[in-house]
Amino acid sequence: MFAVIKTGGKQYRVAANDVITVATLAGEPGTAVTFDQVLMVTNDGKTQVGAPLMQGVTVAGEVVEHTRGEKVISFKKRRRQNSRRKRGHRQDYTVVRITEIRA
Repeated sequence: MFAVIKTGGKQYRVAANDVITVATLAGEPGTAVTFDQVLMVTNDGKTQVGAPLMQGVTVAGEVVEHTRGEKVISFKKRRRQNSRRKRGHRQDYTVVRITEIRA
C-alpha cells in the first residue's frame, strides 16, 4: 500500500516505514505529523485517485530530525568590470518517517 502526498509544494510517493526529506515542518523530533493532502492511494492493486484530493484519507508520520541541505553557491561575475558577487545558501529540511496510511 502506498500513497502520494503533497507538502511544501512538492509531491512524494510514500509507504509505511519510509523515511522522506521534506521542506521544514514545525515540531520537535519525535512529534507526530499528519499529512491530509493525499492525492492518490493504491491498496491491493486497486488505485483511487482524488479530484484533486482524497476525502477521509490521511498519512501519519513522525519527525525524525531537522537538517540542512548541501551548500549551493551563486557566483556572478561581470567581465572587465572588476565586479563579482559570491553567495551561499543551505536549505532547511525535515526528515520524516511515515508510520501509517489511514484510509
